[in-house]
Amino acid sequence: MSGLVTGDAVVLGLQSARLPSRALAVLIDLVVVWAAYLLISLGLAIATASLDEAAVMAVSIASFLLVLVGAPIAVETLSHGRSLGKLACGLRVVRDDGGPIRFRHALVRGAMGVVEILMTFGVVACVASLVSERGRRLGDVFAGTLVVRERIPAARVLAVPPPPPWLVGRFAGLDLSAVPEALWLEIRQYLTRSRELDPVVGRRLAERLADEVVTRTGTPPPAGVPADAYLAGVVAERQARDARRAFAPAAAGGVTGAAAGLTGVTGMSGAYGVYGVSGVPGAVPGSVAAPSFPATPVSSPPVVSPPVVSPPVVSPPVVSPPVVSPPVSSPPVVSSPVSSDPVVDPVGESGARPTGFAPPA
Repeated sequence: MSGLVTGDAVVLGLQSARLPSRALAVLIDLVVVWAAYLLISLGLAIATASLDEAAVMAVSIASFLLVLVGAPIAVETLSHGRSLGKLACGLRVVRDDGGPIRFRHALVRGAMGVVEILMTFGVVACVASLVSERGRRLGDVFAGTLVVRERIPAARVLAVPPPPPWLVGRFAGLDLSAVPEALWLEIRQYLTRSRELDPVVGRRLAERLADEVVTRTGTPPPAGVPADAYLAGVVAERQARDARRAFAPAAAGGVTGAAAGLTGVTGMSGAYGVYGVSGVPGAVPGSVAAPSFPATPVSSPPVVSPPVVSPPVVSPPVVSPPVVSPPVSSPPVVSSPVSSDPVVDPVGESGARPTGFAPPA
């Protein structure tokens, strides 16, 4: 790992690329660039067949600079340090502080690459990469760059073999707080690689590790238990404790959530009780009684039944019969033979006698 320090004083643990991987990446780039240069040169030779010798030489030099020098510089600038060969090998060019390169870095590397790779067939670059601590060539030194590995193979993680079934849970009361992490690491490495060791050497190593664990814990191992089985049981007990410690906050959070839900249900029942307190003797209207919990733990939340609201009683409207007034009959009019004026019947239906008053015509 290379100790790259960023501008924020952060140390980056990047793995520097060495000579074999860099040589393979450069070989891939050279094959691609030379193939493109030969094709372009063939096309230019056909196109400039009618020109004089000076023009043909100028075109050849221009094509050499543009294809063999300019193209790698442009590719590294646009891809931030990933050429075709570096991309295939999992490499990348970065600055000394770990940042992406710019045009000036690619220009210096490309100009120095003409001298130490093309003109000397890579001899200077190989010698400089072997001498450098981080595998840098002269172009990297002058440009302030470094080639690092982007794809690092993941380490193979081996599982610790489980202890015998008759030892599971037997070390529950063992105090493991005094065992250091370095000793745990040694025990894990031994258990994962015990099958690859010589039986005699493995047995001696297991006995030595078991004696150290006994010294740290202060408890002798059970009688008749082999050293490797004892170590496997102790490691399994520590893993079980770590698992319980890791999952304890999650379990506590679940219990807290269940309690909160139970409180919410109780509060809801109290809210329903607001509608029913008016019928309770001695209850203050609008008040909510404090929820009461049973003495024994309740496995399921109480079932709250909402209040039964009776529908309002609607009385039919009272319709009074209409008052019918009797018709008023007018007295009959009798025509007098002498006079044309109408004469009222002296005796009407009411039986009243005439008064001698004649109504005006």
